Amino acid sequence: MSADVWVGSWRPHRPRGPIAALYSSPGPKYALPTNVGYPLHDPSRYRAPAYSFGIRRPQELVGCSPGPGYLIPTNMTMRGKDGIPAFSIYGRPRDVMSFMTPGPGRYSPEKAKNLAYPSAPNYSLASRTKNFDYDQSPGPAAYGLPPMLGPKVIGKSTAPNYSIFGRSMIGSFYEDLSKTPGPCNYRLVDPSVYKNRPPHFSMLARNMPPGDNTLKPGPGAYSPEKHTPQRGLTFGIRHSDYVAPLIVDVAD
Repeated sequence: MSADVWVGSWRPHRPRGPIAALYSSPGPKYALPTNVGYPLHDPSRYRAPAYSFGIRRPQELVGCSPGPGYLIPTNMTMRGKDGIPAFSIYGRPRDVMSFMTPGPGRYSPEKAKNLAYPSAPNYSLASRTKNFDYDQSPGPAAYGLPPMLGPKVIGKSTAPNYSIFGRSMIGSFYEDLSKTPGPCNYRLVDPSVYKNRPPHFSMLARNMPPGDNTLKPGPGAYSPEKHTPQRGLTFGIRHSDYVAPLIVDVAD
């Protein structure tokens, strides 16, 4: 490359520090913790004490009483109201209505008949009640007295009762000895109960592995032609957006 391409004495070189224009993000300066303020301060730097101004304290109210509606009179003491007795004048009460006593003409002694004179007691027969069909109480013949014979007499002492049973065949001359149990009727005790029990072995059937009965896809179930190819990877070129374009000599 000829030297006429470059203008002046500037030549491409490595920058001494990061160029802010090369970064699309705010840059590395925001990645460092701040040295200003109290929160999120850089722990490697000395932090001066921070002072804050408090808020104004609320002014205390002079009076905290409910108000004049609950004002206690000055003449009210712990023993009651202090002062001279006061009297009030009420209206005249209404006259109480007098009891209306009946006069002699209100009574009718002639209607009393024999009730006003001493007489013997009188009895009357009333008619049958209306609910007689539903009032059927049992008569004397409906009750059954318990029997007075036998051992189950209620409220009475009974004599002892004797019963005669048949002749017992056990231990007598008439006992059939051929019906006694033989040796085969007794159950033998397992020797492992009162002796050392030997090891027991058992023969099991052959263990077969579980079969796979699922359906497997064959070669015709696949479609290789429908495969979506993955996006290929490309290598870009490394360049800077701030490099001057290459200007070649143009023939006249």
